[in-house]
Amino acid sequence: MAAHQKKASRLKAHIVFLDESGFLTAPLVRRTWAPRGQTPVLLQCGRHREKASVIAVLSVSPARRKVGLYFSLASNLNVDGPWMVHFLRDLLRHLRGPVLLIWDRLNVHKSAAVAGLRRRCSRLHVDWLPPYAPELNPVELVWSHLKRNPLANFAPANANDLATMACRHARRLQRRQDLLRSFIRHGRLSLRL
Repeated sequence: MAAHQKKASRLKAHIVFLDESGFLTAPLVRRTWAPRGQTPVLLQCGRHREKASVIAVLSVSPARRKVGLYFSLASNLNVDGPWMVHFLRDLLRHLRGPVLLIWDRLNVHKSAAVAGLRRRCSRLHVDWLPPYAPELNPVELVWSHLKRNPLANFAPANANDLATMACRHARRLQRRQDLLRSFIRHGRLSLRL
């Protein structure tokens, strides 16, 4: 059993994987079907530097029965300490009992605002992923799924349209226990469900 699983079992804690990402208004172009001789045309606005930033969590319940997806989206913002603290407070209000947070070593995760929250909240425990190891975080599979499947070939008019569409597809993904479980199982950390 991996160290994070032993710690979570001992604490009877939710195991929570957190990661941030961004969706660009420039679409990810994928191969698609079209009638023979009618090449699909993908129209894109000129403001290709706009984006929607997102923080997301995959959580595994203490009994390992349920996997949850929680997220926060914002148009044209970067993830910073205050946004991360607000997201973590909301998450801790939703999850009861101890929470074992597993995340990478992004500077925002070590910011003064986040460190203050960690000191004040005794039920929040943190384990760090090794540096340069995104394949260990199953939330990366959420990003891959959203970008390559429902949001592929989507050319929004602006960042607000992009955030609305990304939110819609993330909400659909929240109801897909089979898919969420597959992200946890196929992550490189050995976590039994």
